[in-house]
Amino acid sequence: MIDLDSLTSSGQPLAFFFDLDGTLAELQPRPEQVFIPAETLAALEQLARHHGVAVVSGRPLAEIDGFTRPLQLPAAGVHGAEWRDPQGEIHRVTLDAAVLAQVGARLEAALADHPDLLLERKSVAFALHYRQAPDKEALVRELAEGIAADHREFKLQPGKCVFELKPAAASKGEAIARFLELEPFAGCLPVFLGDDRTDEEGFTVVNARGGLTVKVGEGETVAKTRLPSVEAVALWLQQLSRDLALHYKQGD
Repeated sequence: MIDLDSLTSSGQPLAFFFDLDGTLAELQPRPEQVFIPAETLAALEQLARHHGVAVVSGRPLAEIDGFTRPLQLPAAGVHGAEWRDPQGEIHRVTLDAAVLAQVGARLEAALADHPDLLLERKSVAFALHYRQAPDKEALVRELAEGIAADHREFKLQPGKCVFELKPAAASKGEAIARFLELEPFAGCLPVFLGDDRTDEEGFTVVNARGGLTVKVGEGETVAKTRLPSVEAVALWLQQLSRDLALHYKQGD
């Protein structure tokens, strides 16, 4: 378990960044079935009283807010293609509407004969889920690679039982770096928890700044340490929020 002393030994204030699916919330067969447990939300609220806390996710901002309600945290959605800064202002990467319509129609046509595959539209991105048909991974990969090759506006982002087509300029690493230039994140030691290949660019940015990176679950990673599961993340967050509350109370 990552203890409070290891986080506070540098003397820098802390800033926390969290992936959502597979980190704060268990993965589910369909994206709309995901939820963040109430105990985890309470721990996030406690952390946010004293530290910068942001969610960095592949989901759109509106969905992130739905999962974290009643909290509305600074957040980067669609892998950084849209983000809300600490002052509440929303920024978005834009792509040509005709290109988005063309790609969407091409994906819908390709998946029409595969009802066990799910196309998820995310404003300027698309996610092709094959969790309910893992045997069709190669088919989905070929489709996504073909579109990325034909439309350089998009970058292919593999994930857990999903291939995403996101704006080429967007990444979780860039989103975290942007937050770290703004109060209350500026000058802080960053801590980033994530579970998927989509989080590796974020880990790289945080490692370069001497922060703590935590890979949730198995798999190759550049993260410095691990927690075994979403449940372990929840327990760690609850303990950390209690420890930090005591730490600040003793400092009064």
